[in-house]
Amino acid sequence: MTSATETTPRAPRPAFVTTHWSVVLSARDGQSPESAAALEKLCRAYWYPLYAYIRHSGQSKENAEDLTQAFFARLLEKRFLDSAQQERGRFRSFLLVALKRFLANEWERAHAQKRGGFRTSISLDTELAERKIQFEVAGPEVPPDRAFERRWALTLLEQTMSRLRSEFKRAGKIAEFERLKIFLTADKKEIPYATAAAQFRMEEGALRVAVHRLRKRYRELFREEIAHTLAEGESVEEELRYLMSVLS
Repeated sequence: MTSATETTPRAPRPAFVTTHWSVVLSARDGQSPESAAALEKLCRAYWYPLYAYIRHSGQSKENAEDLTQAFFARLLEKRFLDSAQQERGRFRSFLLVALKRFLANEWERAHAQKRGGFRTSISLDTELAERKIQFEVAGPEVPPDRAFERRWALTLLEQTMSRLRSEFKRAGKIAEFERLKIFLTADKKEIPYATAAAQFRMEEGALRVAVHRLRKRYRELFREEIAHTLAEGESVEEELRYLMSVLS
């Protein structure tokens, strides 16, 4: 049986951690490799809400893919960051404003480019994106901006889950993660510890400790993911409350 002394695996923590978006903002007026790498990483992580926004505006799958790629090409190469002000803070807010401006002003130029000719390394899994969109449109219709916020929050959660899974995989505990992940979204008072412990051949006390540590680490990583999209000094707790409100 599993011992209660086991701990949740974690990646090593650097001595100094700075948020990705803060790195971008602090160096937006210069040619910083760290800034460019941080921006590309953010774009790779959060392209889906933008793609879905374009699809929701009436564009076909092919046009939405072209426009998303063109937008990121402009973002990464054409000084779009000059319009990013520290007081705007949140990366999601900057992206949506920049995308709207791009769609209004650069549609014809982007559409005239040969498909697949945009110089950007952002990989778009549009097949998965289309499956997500089909699932989402089955629910009640919401305004495009509100839908973007919801998709942004869901993408943050997906990033968090991916990081947590990777930590367990590196520690050789992926089987444990797959067993316990169902408890991440369950109401704490409704977790059937006794039944689950018998099913997993664990002591109930050990299961309670493992679930507690898993949920705690999940919350820590979620806050870190939120922090990556905020400017220095922006409140993680305030953004967390907002994102939870758009999900509810």
